[in-house]
Formats: sequence, C-alpha cells, structure tokens
Amino acid sequence: MSMMGELNFFLGLQIKQLPNGIFICQSKYTIELLKRFDMDKSKHIGTPMSSSTKLEKDEKGKSIDEKLYRGMIGSLLYLTTSRPDIIFSVCMCARFQSSPKESHLTAVKRIFRYLVGTHSLGLWYPKESTSNLIGYSDADFAGCKDDRKSTSSTCQFFGNALVSWSSRKQNFIALSTAEAEYVAAGSCCA
Repeated sequence: MSMMGELNFFLGLQIKQLPNGIFICQSKYTIELLKRFDMDKSKHIGTPMSSSTKLEKDEKGKSIDEKLYRGMIGSLLYLTTSRPDIIFSVCMCARFQSSPKESHLTAVKRIFRYLVGTHSLGLWYPKESTSNLIGYSDADFAGCKDDRKSTSSTCQFFGNALVSWSSRKQNFIALSTAEAEYVAAGSCCA
C-alpha cells in the first residue's frame, strides 16, 4: 500500500479536511442523482416531507413502475450516509416498495425537490470538541395508519459531532405515548 496523499473522495463521500475540522458530504452524488431521475431542474422546496403527510398503503391509488420507485429509494438510502435530515422521510417512503402508488412517488419526488436546494449539506466534525456522549430520541405514537405502530427516531452526538442516527418502526404496538417514548429512549441507549 502506498501513501496517496490526503483523502478527498471515498465511496461517494466527499471529504474536506480543514484546519478546524472535517466536512463530509455527498454533493457530487446528489447532483448526479437529481440528473439521473430528471429532477435537477425542479423547483426547490424547504422541507423533505410535510408534517401533515401520512403515507399509507393506498390500495385504490394508481400503480407506478416498481423498478423506478425502488431505484429512487435505494439511491436515497445511500444518500442518508451523510444526510440525517432526510432519513425519516426516506424510511417512510421505503415502507411501500412492494406495491408503490402514485401518492408514494409524489412523496419521493418531494424529497428530491428538497435536495435541489440543499445538495451541499453534510456532516461537520470540529477539531476542538468535548468528549461528552449525548443521545436524543423521539417517537410518534401510532404514526403508521396501516398497523398503528409508532416510529422511533434517535441521534447520538459525541461532543458537537453527530455520530449516529436512525429512524425505524417499532416492533410492537404501543398502548400510550409514554410507552412509545420509552421504547424510543431504550433504543437510543442501546
């Protein structure tokens, strides 16, 4: 193995090593992704998903091309490597890969429209940082309309740097908001 200099690009991640820290992003990948799905000329939108959006199976909706939908979701899942801001929205849309409908594709296209204006966002790891480990968790009580399960979201910081994040549906049906929050806190600590 030979020394090839400072690391700048690795598996689609752009790494910028600066005197005061490291910045990791996937802006090149994001731009290529937008072009591949013909969304690069779309109008920018401020959020990846509306807070009032509740996705469901939508059995009466118009079916769409499963291969296209799965390709979009797979690409977005890879993008969540450096973009925790879209993970909740992408995971919500990923639940409907077996039989996607037009309403699900509309939600995915909204995520792409969000990426149009935020393609340069990423993770910042400052050089000078404390060594405190801090975790945050949250849950939506019975957020899934289809099976009434809650979704847990967690993130962990080491000092000022985000080091881990997740968003996933809970394995069982919580009977109260407190129970859903307790399960989310437990998964954050695990």
